[in-house]
Amino acid sequence: MAAETRHRDKEHGYEVRVRWTGNQGEGTASYRAYGRDHDVEADGRPLLKGSADKAFRGDPERWNPEDMLVAALSECHMLSYFALAVGAGVNVVAYEDRATGTMVTHADSSGEFTEVVLHPVVTVAEASMVERAEGLHEKAHAACFIARSVNFPVRNEPEIRVQGE
Repeated sequence: MAAETRHRDKEHGYEVRVRWTGNQGEGTASYRAYGRDHDVEADGRPLLKGSADKAFRGDPERWNPEDMLVAALSECHMLSYFALAVGAGVNVVAYEDRATGTMVTHADSSGEFTEVVLHPVVTVAEASMVERAEGLHEKAHAACFIARSVNFPVRNEPEIRVQGE
């Protein structure tokens, strides 16, 4: 019975609260009458100051949903990669990513992301780990919950470095 339990699907729940703080006195009386500022909260976590992208009348000093989507894809890939690296005997000593996203807007004000490209730079402890480290990116992509949930391509263009080289 215990082995059977370990292999069952598990459901995980997430809750955030988004509170609009951009009412400038007129509510949404017109497109220019309101601010896009909002707070994103979750129990036990720091408050995240959000807004719309500057292109959509938002505050460029605050996080916007588009940035957060690209960040979520980058973070998910990294965390999936780390879990796989442990199992593959790849000791990652440094990791950074410059993730880029492309979004298209249409005349009817709709739009969608058409692609996100991750550019992870992974530094491993030894040269003998490079080939395994390269191969883990495809597996990490397949395992990433966020990448599996979006309807646009998420590509990886990784670079593997060796510590001290």
